[in-house]
Parts: sequence; structure tokens; C-alpha cells
Amino acid sequence: MPLLPPPGPARRLALMALAVCVLAVAAAVVAFAQGSFFGIVWILLAGISSNMAWFYVRRAKLQRAQQAG
Repeated sequence: MPLLPPPGPARRLALMALAVCVLAVAAAVVAFAQGSFFGIVWILLAGISSNMAWFYVRRAKLQRAQQAG
């Protein structure tokens, strides 16, 4: 069973949220490496975007299960 939902709006939103999460984690690492506590904001953004990615993946799976019967 594939991890990502089939092509469509839910998959696109899940992939975008995952990309935002990865970029936010990278920005947090850079911010903390430079000694800035602004990285905390990036960590919070990464948490929100990862939750959004899981939400869209689960929503697509539930919709697919409902359509299957």
C-alpha cells in the first residue's frame, strides 16, 4: 500500500506541506547554528506543517476507503 495518496489535490497539498516541513527544519538548524533563538519559530512551523501533511494523507485514505465501499 503506497504511503502517498493517489494523484489529486490531497496528494499535492500533502507534498507541499511536507516540503514546507523539510525547509522549516533546515531553517531551524541554520538559525540555531548561528546562535539565533528565532529557530524556535521554524520548529513550530515544522510541527504545524507536518501535522497538515499527515492530515491530508489520512483524509485521502479515508476518502478512498469510502469510495471503495
